[in-house]
Amino acid sequence: MLRHKLLVSAALAAAIFVQAPAFAADDTVVAKVGSLNITQAELDVAVQNLDPQLAQLPEEQKKVAALSGAIDVKLLASGAAAEGLGNTEDYKKRMAYIGDRELHNAYFRKHVVDATTPEEVKARYDKEIASIPKQEEVNAAHILVKTEDEAKAVIADLDKGGDFAAIAKEKSQDSNKDEGGDLGWFAQGRMVPEFEQAAFALEKGAYTKTPVKTQFGFHVIKLIDKREAAPPALDQVEDQVKQLVMRDKYVAIIEKAKADQKIEIMDEGLKKGYEDVSKMQDGAEAPAPAQQ
Repeated sequence: MLRHKLLVSAALAAAIFVQAPAFAADDTVVAKVGSLNITQAELDVAVQNLDPQLAQLPEEQKKVAALSGAIDVKLLASGAAAEGLGNTEDYKKRMAYIGDRELHNAYFRKHVVDATTPEEVKARYDKEIASIPKQEEVNAAHILVKTEDEAKAVIADLDKGGDFAAIAKEKSQDSNKDEGGDLGWFAQGRMVPEFEQAAFALEKGAYTKTPVKTQFGFHVIKLIDKREAAPPALDQVEDQVKQLVMRDKYVAIIEKAKADQKIEIMDEGLKKGYEDVSKMQDGAEAPAPAQQ
């Protein structure tokens, strides 16, 4: 179903990429460490980069934890600067890569996140809904007993005109007996196979003429009604659909960039690995990437 497909995509996106949201440049100084300032903007970044366990804390406690970490960073950064570690080649290379990554994120925000409109999300939702095969769901009730003979006796009572709900309240071993055995609406894949096959084979108002055996005992099943299952509403899956739209935008931007610029990989092993990964990405419905 669409709901499952979208939730899986969203979960994969969260597993592969680390979200790095943009912050307003708030230069308000919230703390000082020697001659170094910690601004509100830096504290906001520190909050977003907390360890996952600390990220579960209440808001004010998160800010305190983030500030504590930011002060530790400034303390050692001050020592590193005094030792000239900021002038090493290793530091410069790392900062160059971080700078490129942040430019990537800024471009991503501008051309993917901010460029994705509600109209595009709605159009993609409509497209996905239209592609889903129609699925049936049923509203059924059952009477659960321990033995086949008991189930046959229930069927005999029904054949004589007995009221299904009344018999369920009297004889069913299931916890829903007080509701007349009503199981509510369910689609395929929700019940054990034997039960499901028997329920979906019935006509509206009919009950099984032979006991249905499952791991729980013996059932007599009645079909109350059946209908076409409704797809999830847009507001239930909007975030996941937006991920799909952003994924398409990102892929289009990357493909254009690859066409405009020549990529050369000197190491043959890395080259083959990159080409293999690219082929898999081209053939798969990858989740929408987030900023790194």
